[in-house]
Amino acid sequence: MKRLVLVAAMVLALGYAPARAQSADADLAPPGGVEDSGETEPGFDPPPGQSPVKTPAEPQPRPAPSSPAAPSNDVTIKQATAADRERIQSDDVLTAAQGVFGKGAAGLAGIIQNILKDQGEPVAYIAGKEASAAIGIGAKYGSGTLFHKIEGQRKVYWRGPTIGFDAGADADKVFVLVYNLDDGEDLFRAYPAAEGRAYFVGGFTAAYLKRNDVVLIPVRLGAGVRLGANVGYMRFSKKKSWLPF
Repeated sequence: MKRLVLVAAMVLALGYAPARAQSADADLAPPGGVEDSGETEPGFDPPPGQSPVKTPAEPQPRPAPSSPAAPSNDVTIKQATAADRERIQSDDVLTAAQGVFGKGAAGLAGIIQNILKDQGEPVAYIAGKEASAAIGIGAKYGSGTLFHKIEGQRKVYWRGPTIGFDAGADADKVFVLVYNLDDGEDLFRAYPAAEGRAYFVGGFTAAYLKRNDVVLIPVRLGAGVRLGANVGYMRFSKKKSWLPF
């Protein structure tokens, strides 16, 4: 009888041990039944019995939108360059004026610089001489050479009435700065005295003549510059004429 009881106890003990082992394995299994994918995070080994942690892929940065190209300044530069080519440089203007009145003439550089400062660089100039006679009312006649930046040079003549406060005759050298003369043919018209600044530096004087957009500033020197000598107009022509009007 004791032997039967002992055998029964041993059988019960052997059956209990496998069941307890299975229960322990179930407790160590991850919840939800996640299967091992075999992929592990680099440099990280998961502990025994746990699934490796998957590292989400980092989002790739989007390429930055390309900024619109800055507008080219080639057109502006070309326009400025073309405008410069159509004007006579300040140094050349002064050199030409010195060729008319003589280098080192007192006050010449000052009056040319004042005109260029106010009016800018001209597109042409006239180098010449004129003679006038008056008894209160008189006439003047002149001739010279037009030097145009684009069209070159040509011979020109001018004439016109004068109104002064003295009597006599005189001869002057004249240097005329010319502005906005796109076509040399537009010079051959009458240019009346216009409202504008009169320049007086040393023995030099200059007045402001205008017709439409074309502006003339004749510079004169010497005793022939009378107070009213520039009142009236200058009429330019291709040929000499003794008619003052």
